[in-house]
Amino acid sequence: MTTEYKFEGWMGLGPEASEGKMVWQEFDPKPWEETDVDIKITHCGICGTDLHTLRSGWGPAMYPCCAGHEIVGIAVRVGSQAENNIQVGDRVGVGAQNDACLNRDGPCEECSSGRETYCPRLLGMTYNARHWNGAKSYGGYALYHRAHSHFVIKVPDAIPSALAAPMLCAGITAYAPLRQNGCGPGKKVAVIGVGGIGHYAIQFAKALGAERVIAISRRGDKREDALALGADVYVATAEDPNWVKNHARSLDLIVSTVSSSKMPLRDYLSLLKTDGCFHQLGVPEDGTLAIPAEALVFRRLKVGGSLMAGPGEIREMLELAASKNVRSWVEEVPMKEANQATQDMEAGKARYRYVLVNEH
Repeated sequence: MTTEYKFEGWMGLGPEASEGKMVWQEFDPKPWEETDVDIKITHCGICGTDLHTLRSGWGPAMYPCCAGHEIVGIAVRVGSQAENNIQVGDRVGVGAQNDACLNRDGPCEECSSGRETYCPRLLGMTYNARHWNGAKSYGGYALYHRAHSHFVIKVPDAIPSALAAPMLCAGITAYAPLRQNGCGPGKKVAVIGVGGIGHYAIQFAKALGAERVIAISRRGDKREDALALGADVYVATAEDPNWVKNHARSLDLIVSTVSSSKMPLRDYLSLLKTDGCFHQLGVPEDGTLAIPAEALVFRRLKVGGSLMAGPGEIREMLELAASKNVRSWVEEVPMKEANQATQDMEAGKARYRYVLVNEH
């Protein structure tokens, strides 16, 4: 079956694409399967992962590469075996993953338990990866997207499309570790990095009922934003020489959204109570994190990390966001200006997410 629409988008042809040199061109989506959904993209968020990937920062990219994994649009074609009761015309979204083994080669513990993100057979990323059928995946800096229906999420009516799009990656990346590490009433939580992911982590920590939320950044320029997002305290580490002493042994959980291997990890760990947890989300391009073993041993601390999460947790997050009025702070940019928008994102100008908007 042929379609009356073409799959076209911004393609990275080499590492120079990360410098604002993506090229608009047609591409071939994965061969259609009756479990699939085609989405006419209306909005797509720009994620830091897009820039890492376009410049091959985490390893060689599969050029040509169409980035973008915070996709919202309208379902225009739905397979006869599609999941989730999706109908043509529904407003839907896709996050950073759009395929996994889904028990197609026998039982999979992760796919059977809502942990599709950790499928050992296939981490089917929404772009720069391979589908189960071997075809290459292409992302949302485009007019249309094709995905396995298991990973297609209906967007709640209460959340506008431009605000929903970045929740599908940045939002769930922040929400999942908070939920999984017991953030709730009585807990004291810190968020390192007030950016695309961090601005969600502050809000979701509050939405989950945390007693106290501390926002940590190097400089004081985001203080007003952090407090407006719901933080109780703002710490500027480069401007307050007493920040470690003032907050020592006061936290149950720290969620780190930054991607630098040069972070003062020993100082951060000193902020945790006995049995506290440090949870890392950012993946440094410039090296690994050096963990001081004695800091863990003498206070029984835990260090963890995570990716995004499966579609079940994404639905749960969206419902919480709708009920607790968790809001994305976004700037909408025409899709035709994607090259400039990625450069502005790299320069740290976003407050706190750019969302590309198709004009069709």
